[in-house]
Amino acid sequence: MNTTNSLLHTALCLAAAGVPVLPLRVGKVPFGNCPACARNACGGRPNMKTPGPCTCPQPCHGWAAATTDPTVLRSRQWARAWREAAAVAYHPGGVDLTVVDLDNPAAIAWARATLPPTRTVPTTRGEHWIYRGTMPSSNAVRPGVDIKSAMQYARWLGPGEGVTATLPDAVRALTVKEPPTVRRSPQSLTVPLRGHGGECPHRTSAYLDRGISMAVQRITDARSAIHATVYRTFLAVLSTHGRCGCLTDTHVARLFTAAQAKGESPRHCTDAWANALTALGM
Repeated sequence: MNTTNSLLHTALCLAAAGVPVLPLRVGKVPFGNCPACARNACGGRPNMKTPGPCTCPQPCHGWAAATTDPTVLRSRQWARAWREAAAVAYHPGGVDLTVVDLDNPAAIAWARATLPPTRTVPTTRGEHWIYRGTMPSSNAVRPGVDIKSAMQYARWLGPGEGVTATLPDAVRALTVKEPPTVRRSPQSLTVPLRGHGGECPHRTSAYLDRGISMAVQRITDARSAIHATVYRTFLAVLSTHGRCGCLTDTHVARLFTAAQAKGESPRHCTDAWANALTALGM
């Protein structure tokens, strides 16, 4: 079986299993738009959120050209692409999968220390760790690590080994971005939001103390995405306890101390607190 027939055979087998596929050129890149679709003249896929060929019969539009239709895969319009193809790719989000693309030994070591075991596929330079679940795709979420899921393609390198685990929060957190830093006067960053009047809805200090302890523990237990964890924890504390005026310098110092123990700088703690305040309109 020559290379063209071998790649097409692989694509047809995957399509029969419900996996949307497309051909890749040398360099692991998809085939570009044909002249009729250049500069998106054809209108592209609606919102580019669903796989499948556009009205043009060519394998256009990158990941969105992925299809499970054997008639399309065998069509005359796709024949030239298969003759020039160097690999088969698939759309992970189209089958409720997320690929954590680990590009070097350091990235693999990080994953083994941080992420739950799952199905693993060897690549040229590293490994693909495959999880059940879909999320936004993003490149360079940390050194040597890309996320390939919704609106993205991944090279097919075989079924791999192991049992596919559920997509963990540690992977989802890799794409969480903090809002841009908002500069505030030093006085407004030192903490508390002093009373907005009225009785504290928490009624007892035990409720607040327990909430702060849980927040500190969440930061302390974080094994990855520390920046994102600190910001989201600050956001949660402020959304629950920030408007009644019961937070004190002591409470916030506990949060900052926990964050700095995980390697965060005082400046980052201050910026994350300011961003959380802004996000909540405080």
